Amino acid sequence: MEFVIKISQFLLSLSLLIVLHELGHFIPAKLFKTRVEKFYLFFDVKFSLFKKKIGETVYGIGWLPLGGYVKISGMIDESMDTEQMAQEPQPWEFRSKPAWQRLIIMLGGVTVNFLLAILIYIGMSYFYGDTFLPNDSIEDGLLIESTVANKAGLLTGDKILAVDGDKIETFSEISEKVLFGKDILIEREGRQSTVHMPEDFLSQLMDAKEKGFISIREPFIVVQVPDTSYNKDSGFKEGDIIVAMNDIPTKYADEVKVALAQFKGQDIKATVKRDDQEVTLPLSVTEDGKLGLVYAASSTPKTLEALGYYTFDVKDYGFIESVPVGLNKAKDKLVSYWDQLGAIFSPSTGAYKGVGGFKAIYDIFPSNWSWQVFWSITAFLSIMLGVLNLLPIPALDGGHVAFLLYEIVSGRKPGDKFMEYAQMVGFFILIALVLFANGNDIYKAIFG
Repeated sequence: MEFVIKISQFLLSLSLLIVLHELGHFIPAKLFKTRVEKFYLFFDVKFSLFKKKIGETVYGIGWLPLGGYVKISGMIDESMDTEQMAQEPQPWEFRSKPAWQRLIIMLGGVTVNFLLAILIYIGMSYFYGDTFLPNDSIEDGLLIESTVANKAGLLTGDKILAVDGDKIETFSEISEKVLFGKDILIEREGRQSTVHMPEDFLSQLMDAKEKGFISIREPFIVVQVPDTSYNKDSGFKEGDIIVAMNDIPTKYADEVKVALAQFKGQDIKATVKRDDQEVTLPLSVTEDGKLGLVYAASSTPKTLEALGYYTFDVKDYGFIESVPVGLNKAKDKLVSYWDQLGAIFSPSTGAYKGVGGFKAIYDIFPSNWSWQVFWSITAFLSIMLGVLNLLPIPALDGGHVAFLLYEIVSGRKPGDKFMEYAQMVGFFILIALVLFANGNDIYKAIFG
């Protein structure tokens, strides 16, 4: 069932983005009376799952889910239709239109991608509002379990105040900014200092294959006392929070783990918070520092706030208010993704190791259906698709735009033969990138 939910979200999001992107090319092409021969979701190599001709355009669904396309008459594209290009230009063809019209047609897809992301963020701000944890309310610092981050100089209990001179306002900003940051301003035991991150920090992080990085510190909450537990008769109940062990404060789960290492093989006393009261219970610790209790170190914002650990801010927006909020969210995600792309194309950072293909995109969707998460992921993917399509690689929209800008500035149109060769080179570059990204997915699946 989990697979069905994840693949349904993945295909719905991908299909929506592809159709709207291609519609961005289709609409201005039609407005400028340019013939569109095909409008396809996915690629129809050899055959189609569905197709129907309406007017002069064949609408269809291909079987290869690697994207989609519109085939515009008189345009050198991935179809490499050289026969058509060898004939005399016709008034309805792309090549017969003024350069400015062709430029608008080519920019239509990415324009829709960016507009879609903005609309989604505006809609989410209006319908869901924002729940966030102000950085100032993280009184006892962060949980930093990554050994790579620890080696770089970040430790559990540190407060991260700024990254590269930019003040951290909310907890949600921290991980991403630290990943791509150079100078991290921290506060440790009341003193401020700067941690200089290694240039290949991302590479080290991915090589380490660790799950934890930076998160908030959360309480040790007992969720189950198994019948096989050696502490089954100690009096523990579901919902108990261990707040001290032999008078050593253990407000957070990470502090419980540290204390357990000290009390291996001992019978101790645990102070437990239960229904706003504190009770003392006997506790046996095994030789390997285990309790035999099932616990959760994660809670909802509402629970953590009720327990007095953090104070979350909740903001609701009216429709007018949601517009600038949505615009800012889209801008921040665009800047963030651009920074990520810059890191990927800088070999020294090692960020290219984290590049993923379709499985990586599939994996970011949750195993339970959440429209809020679905729209958030779709908005980010829309920005990602828009940015990638603007890269000046022949065969991508950005490649066509680059040639059109050259034509507008110089007044000279690149020859059809040159465009054919450029398209072929761009196609092979794209194939190489797709193979690399999906090859990374396969490598990670096999070797972890």
